[in-house]
Amino acid sequence: MDDTTGTLDEALERIHLSGPERDGWLSNHAPMAVEALVRHGRASAVHRWLDRYGPKLEEMPVTGAPVTARNWHEALGDPRRVADWTAYFERETAQAPWRDVLAAWWPRLLPGIAAGATHPVIRVGHSVRTLLTGEETVPRVRELAHALGYWAARHQPLPALTPLGPAPSAAAALDLVPLVPDQSGDIRERFAQVTGFPEWPAHPGRGPAAPEPAGPGRLSPEPASADHEPVGPEAARSALRELVRASTHRYATHAHGEPIMLVHAATAPNAVLRTLPALPGELWAPSLRAAWAASAAVTAAYAPREAAPVPASAGAAPDAGELFARAAAHGDDHTIKFTDTALDVGDTLAFSAARRAIELNPPVFG
Repeated sequence: MDDTTGTLDEALERIHLSGPERDGWLSNHAPMAVEALVRHGRASAVHRWLDRYGPKLEEMPVTGAPVTARNWHEALGDPRRVADWTAYFERETAQAPWRDVLAAWWPRLLPGIAAGATHPVIRVGHSVRTLLTGEETVPRVRELAHALGYWAARHQPLPALTPLGPAPSAAAALDLVPLVPDQSGDIRERFAQVTGFPEWPAHPGRGPAAPEPAGPGRLSPEPASADHEPVGPEAARSALRELVRASTHRYATHAHGEPIMLVHAATAPNAVLRTLPALPGELWAPSLRAAWAASAAVTAAYAPREAAPVPASAGAAPDAGELFARAAAHGDDHTIKFTDTALDVGDTLAFSAARRAIELNPPVFG
C-alpha cells in the first residue's frame, strides 16, 4: 500500500501531538485505526473519524530525564517515562535504519508483549506494515518510534507460566486455556491470575535468548519445558498464521463474553505476523511463542465459559469491500482493527466474526 493522497501522513502528524494513552491508561487507537482505514480504501473517512475521536486524546506528556544506552534498563516498564522513551526512539530511528532499531529492540520488548492490553505491539504491527508496503516518510518512521516508546514504557511481562500439556492445534489450544478465577477486575488484575497455558505448538523450540536476561518482574512469556525441538522461521510463520485464523474464528462464537477486549486475542498475534518480514529469521520462533502467550492471556482473562452457536452469517458469501465499509461506517476503533484482521484471514467464518464485532460493539457514528 502507498497512500498517494497523503492522508495517512497528515493523520499521523495530527496524532503525534497526543500521547499513547488517555484517561489513566486507555490506549490511543487513532494510529492503528487510521492506518487500517487508509489501507482499505477509506482515506476520505480518516479526518472525519479523527475529528470525532480526537477530543478524547491527551497531549503527549512532557519529557524528563533522557533514556540512553546506559540507563534504559531502569526506565523499562515505567509509564511515567513514555515521553522519554518516545524521544529515545525518535533519535534512534533518525540515526539508524528503522529495521535495525526494530531488530535490536524487538527481543528486548517481546517478553512484555501483553503490556498495555497488547496495544503497543498492535501499534507496532500497523506501523511496520505501512513501512514495508509504502514509502518510508518521516511521519511513518516517527510512528514506529512512538509505538516502540509506548511498548517500552508499558513493558510488563506476564507471571511465570506452567506448561499444561501439548495441544494438537491452535484452535484446540485456545479451547484448553484455563479461564482466570475472577473475571471481574481490570486487565492487570486478570493477567495477574494467569498461571499456565497449553503448550502450542507442542515442541516450539527455544531459539536464541533475548539479549538481556530476565530478572525480578521481567519474566518471559515462554513456559519452561524440556525436549524442545527447533522450529524454522517458515514453520513459525505458518503456526502464527494458524493462531491468527483460530483466534479470529473463535471470536464468532465467544465474543459475547467481552466483545471489545476479545478482539486482542486475534489482533495481537496478527501484529506479530505482520512484523515478521522486517525481523531476522532467528527471531520468528520467539515471536510465535510470545504471540501465543498474548492470545492465550486475553482468552484466559475475558473468554466466556460457554460458546454461542456459530452465527448464521457464517455461511454468507464474503465481500471484503462491503464488510470493511460497514466497519468504517460503524466507526468503533476496535471493530475497524478486528475487521482489518478478519480480512487478512479472508474466509467466511472470519468475515462472520467481523460482522459479529459490528453487531456487538457500540457504534461511533449513528
